[in-house]
Amino acid sequence: MKDAIETLLTRRSVRNFNGKPIPEDVLNTILKVGTYAPTAKGMQKPIIIAIKDKKVRDELAALNAEIMGKEGVDPFYGAPVVLLVAVEKYDLSVYDGASVIANMLDAAWALGVGSCWVHRAKEELESDFGKKLLKSLGVNGDYVGVGHVALGYFDGEPPMPKPRKDDYIYKI
Repeated sequence: MKDAIETLLTRRSVRNFNGKPIPEDVLNTILKVGTYAPTAKGMQKPIIIAIKDKKVRDELAALNAEIMGKEGVDPFYGAPVVLLVAVEKYDLSVYDGASVIANMLDAAWALGVGSCWVHRAKEELESDFGKKLLKSLGVNGDYVGVGHVALGYFDGEPPMPKPRKDDYIYKI
């Protein structure tokens, strides 16, 4: 496994996946790391829905593309697995969900798996499809979709980092 600092400095979003399946143990490690993300007061309100079923994944992709206004595109870039992060609604839901997503993005990179944060989960879970999805999993309550992690092995070389802007850090 890569050194933690190296992982954080080199991780990039991947938008070109080769379709190779992710081994279950690798996926489970990424998911486990997500569950260890910091959450407000340690309440652990987020949930992670790992979507490996191609039919469900493709239905979700079509809905996401429709919400984006770009029907016929795959907003998950061909990734074979999509992790949907939702959080029981309260004033810090988005922050808790973002923390979970960030942990999983970093874990994936450390394990040699590409990933990309994809939005529009909020609108998905507000739709009939989203409500049915949660109900089918036995998830009760009022949840807000925070985002997705498109997950898979990247095709080609990972993207190069953009230069950091000069006024990123201020010290007092």
